[in-house]
Amino acid sequence: MIEIDNISKQYQTTFVLKNVNATITKGGITSIIGPNGAGKSTLLSIISRLLIADEGVVRVNNLDVATTPSDKLATYLSVLRQENRYTSRLTVQELVGFGRYPYTKGRLNSDDHRRIAEALDYLNLTEFKDRFLDELSGGQRQRAYVAMILCQDTEYVLLDEPLNNLDMKHSVSMMKQLRKAADELGKTVVLVIHDINFASVYSDTILAMKKGEVVYQGTPDDIMRSSILEDIFDTPIKIEQVCGQNIAVYY
Repeated sequence: MIEIDNISKQYQTTFVLKNVNATITKGGITSIIGPNGAGKSTLLSIISRLLIADEGVVRVNNLDVATTPSDKLATYLSVLRQENRYTSRLTVQELVGFGRYPYTKGRLNSDDHRRIAEALDYLNLTEFKDRFLDELSGGQRQRAYVAMILCQDTEYVLLDEPLNNLDMKHSVSMMKQLRKAADELGKTVVLVIHDINFASVYSDTILAMKKGEVVYQGTPDDIMRSSILEDIFDTPIKIEQVCGQNIAVYY
């Protein structure tokens, strides 16, 4: 599991995270929701050691992420940042292959090539494998980054806004593939997501943040209530039942 113990982070005198405590159990999809500036991406960055907390500890499978050697941590946990820098002369296949680096240090074997091919197929990217990244649409490039993360083959998969640059069709496809990764591959998927309806439909657990604190945590049925969502987002929200799912109406 991921244990978040009294995490705080501040810049100058402003707290971005303040005494955050939460437990994310193994398996399934946990969605982190909340308004802009709630601290969602900061928390995910601290869990993945892209940032160091000022106070507190994060443990993944009882490993302190701040002190565990990077190569060891990378075999347990993989992360997709919200913004990714890329070298235009990389092909999709080469990018996805970077996911194997914690295991091979760049010396790919037949098993690595098999895993790369599986990740490409999983994200419907096989036909684009020899294209350079600057020849892809934003959505195709985003899927390539997710394929790289899945190719790393870690138990914990952290994704910061994985639906960035994806249209409606590919957003649905991405969430279905992440659900499949949790259900069939046994991954523990943790994602920051703005669309609360995707969180409602595809998550096992929702962790809601506001002003640097975790204010609610529970199942979609627990969280998808008008009173709770209005408290989180400070806007009128109505919950409708659509095909057996709790859908927030707020337009």
